[in-house]
Amino acid sequence: MTVTVTPESFTMVLFDQPTIVATIERVAGLIGLPDDEEIRVEVDEAGPIARAELSSLDPIVISAEGGSFEDPRHPRQLSVSAVAITVGRLLMQAVDRRSPAFGDPPADADLVLAHRVAWDVYAVGRLDRLGLDGQRQRRLYAFRNRVGFTDVADEAFTRLWTGSDLTWADLIQISDDALAVRSA
Repeated sequence: MTVTVTPESFTMVLFDQPTIVATIERVAGLIGLPDDEEIRVEVDEAGPIARAELSSLDPIVISAEGGSFEDPRHPRQLSVSAVAITVGRLLMQAVDRRSPAFGDPPADADLVLAHRVAWDVYAVGRLDRLGLDGQRQRRLYAFRNRVGFTDVADEAFTRLWTGSDLTWADLIQISDDALAVRSA
């Protein structure tokens, strides 16, 4: 597996490129990506926001602002856990996008926010089962904020968090069903 992280040395944040590379290799191995996979991660260290996106599927390219890898309790410090969950979530979604069985989700820019959050829950739930701390309560709160604070929303969250082999249509249906109760 080839993992490339740019920049090679950081000047604005106290990140360690070899640690980021090793974390990505470990997570990609847990997910089961093939040995010949090429993964590129481009970090904008000047960006304090916790935003990261999948820019390409072949090779896998992830664009991340520095805030997405930062320890929230220690500004400018690297959080290995944040790297693992941020990159892992996007790698899971890359695997989903590559799978014909998953379906054909729209481009990230065209995703409905509730559907995006549902997909994030599904991806991070799978990471959590692989042994990475997915911060279940944090994900539950984010999901509730998008679809409502209802029993139906909590049941939908559980289906997503514990789900396997869900399709894009399943994610939309689960999310929309929870939204419908909020709107009623």
